[in-house]
Amino acid sequence: MQHGLSRFNVVSLTLGIAFLYTPIALLVLFSFNESRLVTVWAGFSTKWYAQLLRNEGLMNAAWVSLQVAFVSSTIATVLGTLAGVVLARFGRFPGRTLFSGLIAAPIVMPEVITGLALLLTFVAISLDRGVLTVIVAHVTFSLCFVAIVVQSRLLAFDRSLEEAAMDLGCPPVRTFLTITLPLIMPAVAAGWLLAFTLSLDDLVIASFTSGPGATTLPMKIYSQVRLGVTPEINAISTIMIGIVAAALAIASLIGKRRMNAERSQ
Repeated sequence: MQHGLSRFNVVSLTLGIAFLYTPIALLVLFSFNESRLVTVWAGFSTKWYAQLLRNEGLMNAAWVSLQVAFVSSTIATVLGTLAGVVLARFGRFPGRTLFSGLIAAPIVMPEVITGLALLLTFVAISLDRGVLTVIVAHVTFSLCFVAIVVQSRLLAFDRSLEEAAMDLGCPPVRTFLTITLPLIMPAVAAGWLLAFTLSLDDLVIASFTSGPGATTLPMKIYSQVRLGVTPEINAISTIMIGIVAAALAIASLIGKRRMNAERSQ
């Protein structure tokens, strides 16, 4: 019991990691399967990736998902950063409780309720469902994650540099843009990546708010999986895993370099 890692802890950790990552590893493995049967290994092959490029349905859905994820995560990052600044720096103000509750609501609210509420809103304002409505929906539920990440970073932020800049006559807005924002940029980047991943992965809310020509990749995969898993689906899923993993690795490197730069100063 005195050791940091007992045998029980090691076994539990191993089983937990295996439970989480074995299905992903099998998905990646069978995306290189020669056989069309996704449960029977018949040799190594990359032909399904080449065939994926000729699958217009999946490629169009992937392009829509990437567009929606990039635009919605960028907008959510801007709005979420502003919301995080308000929550961290403006102290107590009239309506703060309501404001913070509205920011946090999408985290605890079931996605079905959020999707239905957005659908009724779009119908009420006579806004045709399409790529725009999916973007608006994804901004709505992802900006709260950015706000929480930025707020937590600002609460632990040393304000001495800001105070020194303002003492020298730098306006508050310019101080934020030139001093604060560069220092909290790793948190902002982490929020953007989180919003991007959530948008790329969303199925429920997109199903409520999408329309003709706005079928996202998760929607396309779900509709095809009901008829059976194909190697092309394994291939596109592997590519998505690679994109997310690369983005996380880049964000981690940026954060480490900035931390090293701050320590060396």
